[in-house]
Amino acid sequence: MTFALYFGNRGFFPEKLISDARGEMTAVLKKLGFNALLMDESLTKFGAIEGVDDGIKYAQFLKANAGKYDGVILCLPNFGDENGAIAALEECGVPILVQAYPDEFGKMGFADRRDAFCGKFSVMDIFCQYGLPFTTFQPHTVAPTSATFEKHLTQFAAVCRVANKMKKMSVGAIGARTTAFKTVRFDELTLQRYGITTEALDLSEVFLRVRDIKTTDDQFIAKAERLKNYTNWDGVPAEKSEMLAKVAVVLDNIMDDYKLDCMALRCWIEIEKELGVSPCVLLSEMNDRGIVSACELDVCNAVPMYALRLASQLPATCLDWNNNYGDDPDKCILFHCGPVPQGLMTAKGQVVDHPMFAKAMGAGCGWGCNVGRIAPTPMTFASAKTTDGKLWCYLGEGEFTADEIEEGFFGCGGVARINNLQNALEYIGHEGYRHHVGVTAGHVAPAVKEAFTKYLGYELKEL
Repeated sequence: MTFALYFGNRGFFPEKLISDARGEMTAVLKKLGFNALLMDESLTKFGAIEGVDDGIKYAQFLKANAGKYDGVILCLPNFGDENGAIAALEECGVPILVQAYPDEFGKMGFADRRDAFCGKFSVMDIFCQYGLPFTTFQPHTVAPTSATFEKHLTQFAAVCRVANKMKKMSVGAIGARTTAFKTVRFDELTLQRYGITTEALDLSEVFLRVRDIKTTDDQFIAKAERLKNYTNWDGVPAEKSEMLAKVAVVLDNIMDDYKLDCMALRCWIEIEKELGVSPCVLLSEMNDRGIVSACELDVCNAVPMYALRLASQLPATCLDWNNNYGDDPDKCILFHCGPVPQGLMTAKGQVVDHPMFAKAMGAGCGWGCNVGRIAPTPMTFASAKTTDGKLWCYLGEGEFTADEIEEGFFGCGGVARINNLQNALEYIGHEGYRHHVGVTAGHVAPAVKEAFTKYLGYELKEL
């Protein structure tokens, strides 16, 4: 990622601090693996922005480099100038991190005192007046060379990934909503108001494409080998693994052909009836590659799953709020039939004939359920719905524990511990959210919240 660096200045305050700030900020970015984009130092006094004229020069610099930066870091080595800041950044089009240097004991005289603590309020105030969204983290002032600022940068990078990628995105709805699941209904026009385009495809396109796939095709051969090494296939009939590989090729091609960022699939019962397989393991493999894929045509969970994936840079998955865990009020079992990516599992899964479909339609039509367990890890969870023309989300953090789930529990599940879980469940139920929830490893809720509320305009409830 690349950050454009902005340095504010106000001539009443020590200007000698600007040069040091340019060097320090650039070095910190390089250390953390980020790129820095700096305006030529000769264009303004000390290469900093003071007043509207300097701000216009910086705005022109950003325009000339459009598409080359993911966010702007507004650095205040001294008090700074709010008029130059709004002139420079009003149309930057990316998240802005406002950082102010701290003053130090022993350097509080007029020659050394920064007053960036105060100047930061002026910049924040002018941005609020103009309706320009921006990001700040605690504490109010922080040195770029500190470990705290390194954490700020990592978090800001996550904010930029989510905000920039989701400002305009496409989600695939492959198949019609399952009649039995009115719970996954959603409003396409509401999503479109938030820049989310829904591309709807009938399952017949999947079936027709599958029939065109030949086992001699290079794409099929590569996919079959990938799936063979991805999980355990002991006992799976050869014709079933072959069919699953064909469906996997088709899903990948649909993602490419329609330029989809994520997708939700109608995964039962037509695929089982028509093709004799269950696509659970295919969604697992796609999620493991970072191609966000929700099951049961839950488009409204594919969207927050995509955000979680962007924020954590780790796989995400769609799970059911499924079972209590004994009488522990803060634990429950999160589960699904097999879309859990291997990156979230304790070990490779085992492909089996889906027991639900075997019961309902007869044995042999549901090969593809991927059985395993979710590994212990900190986690972030989120879900979404469309109501009254708005996109609503909830967001929270917890952990998957090492608690055992008894033998015979099919699919892929894990024991989740969430503080005040019962309150969260009450909120989810009374507000009409899905029985599904998106999950990723790691605690990334602050970055997702910042992107959703500041830059994307989603309605959000923290749990």
